[in-house]
Amino acid sequence: MTRFLTATAALALSTGIASAEYSLTILHTNDFHARFEPISAYDGPCAQEDNAAGECFGGTARLVNAIAEAKARADNPILVDGGDQFQGTLFYTYYKGKMAAEMMNMLGYDGMTVGNHEFDDGPEVLSEFIDAIEFPILMSNADISAEPLLADKLKKSTVIERNGEKIGLIGLTTEDTDELASPGPNVIFTDSVEAVQAEVDRLTAEGVNKIIVLSHSGYAVDQRVAEGTTGVDVIVGGHTNTLLGDMEDAEGPYPTMVGDTAIVQAYAYGKYLGELNVTFDDDGNVTEASGAPILVDANVAEDEATIERIAELAGPLDEVRQKVVAQTETPIMGERDICRVQVCEMGVLIAEAMLDRVKDQGIEVAIANSGGIRASIDEGEVTMGEVLTVLPFQNTLSTFRVDGATLRAALENGVSQIEEVAGRFPQVAGMTFTFDPEAPAGERVGDVTVGGEPLDPERMYGVVSNDYVRNGGDGYEMFKDAADAYDYGPDLADVTAEYLIANGPYAPFVDDRISVK
Repeated sequence: MTRFLTATAALALSTGIASAEYSLTILHTNDFHARFEPISAYDGPCAQEDNAAGECFGGTARLVNAIAEAKARADNPILVDGGDQFQGTLFYTYYKGKMAAEMMNMLGYDGMTVGNHEFDDGPEVLSEFIDAIEFPILMSNADISAEPLLADKLKKSTVIERNGEKIGLIGLTTEDTDELASPGPNVIFTDSVEAVQAEVDRLTAEGVNKIIVLSHSGYAVDQRVAEGTTGVDVIVGGHTNTLLGDMEDAEGPYPTMVGDTAIVQAYAYGKYLGELNVTFDDDGNVTEASGAPILVDANVAEDEATIERIAELAGPLDEVRQKVVAQTETPIMGERDICRVQVCEMGVLIAEAMLDRVKDQGIEVAIANSGGIRASIDEGEVTMGEVLTVLPFQNTLSTFRVDGATLRAALENGVSQIEEVAGRFPQVAGMTFTFDPEAPAGERVGDVTVGGEPLDPERMYGVVSNDYVRNGGDGYEMFKDAADAYDYGPDLADVTAEYLIANGPYAPFVDDRISVK
């Protein structure tokens, strides 16, 4: 049975007195998503004047000092990452993994796991990133032997040393990465628990008794892995952007204890730096685990050299980013914990923009995966840079035709993982539907209407989505064989920007197009 121990101070996990103790400080980030510059309270771009006024968070220049200060107060610090450095801003669109490699090398990371977004541009870009970084990147739960770009360079685990002690690091990636990104046909993902246990057993046989899993699998999966394995001391998580601690909106304690395994995660976007202090006895057993995420706000000074380097790299992007394309009367809210469970303002905007663009082509409904919504937009002027931060994936509009039964199956897929706040949750336009989150997955969708009329399971409907969803992303396999499919429409960010222009000043709203029954 899973056992949770909640504490904000040291957690005593063993009453035995060790002959010697070893203290380790684990500094960690996750889901950074190319937020090299400071972010706003909405996780999007932060204007320079707002940053100067102390209203911004994160950014690599602040992380430089936050990490340095944390290392200075620790005896044996390591710095690790829970995956998803890639994707999220124009920096990634332009530089791919090169800028992330440069910044992570400069910050002095000791290891990271592969996040699903590290596969957004296939094994090629990940392979180039591996060549550029000066630390190991790991993934235990995949067979990569058939992928020549990764087979000889991506390890399942590694061993690092601090003050004469060996520390095992194991990588773990979400099992559905093949649905969430583009790893290609040669990367086969495997069971998380089995993969981690196999590496723990191998490391233990080599005499390594301090083991940390770097996991891009989500808070719930991390708890399952902790419960289903033996020998794992710490899991540094990612993927679900989970905030742990004793602050408002935290989803659990920091660390969350499952048995003797300490689980941590530090939200996302560099807004927090996780700091976990762990004490081991001679046998590698955890005797104490305590810490908290450090808020990287205006109280942390920015490193001037890093500011200058990022400004230099931003040069080619500025003309696009700073172009004002629209006005919005109030913030357009796109928080993941809302958009992935219910209708949200950003979801309405994007779905309506998609449908508006192609409604003269016989298209009746729009379906947008909420995982494609990556930020909110604050009120006032809207720049193209902000739109691209919300929609960074360079997805194109896809139009196709499916029958009503397939549409219902798509909606069932969309609400099938609502408990996990999964990105497949559908934002829609031109249609309404009800669902019961308490019903079994696959039996949750109730009444569906299109154009005010009940859904006809046999009738063919014109649908617009993005090329990622149309080709089976986020579990929408039912769209792969759709009739009259065309995946090469305009970029979704451009479509959204043009809709904002045509309907400006835009007034965000939600309605009852999606409701719980």
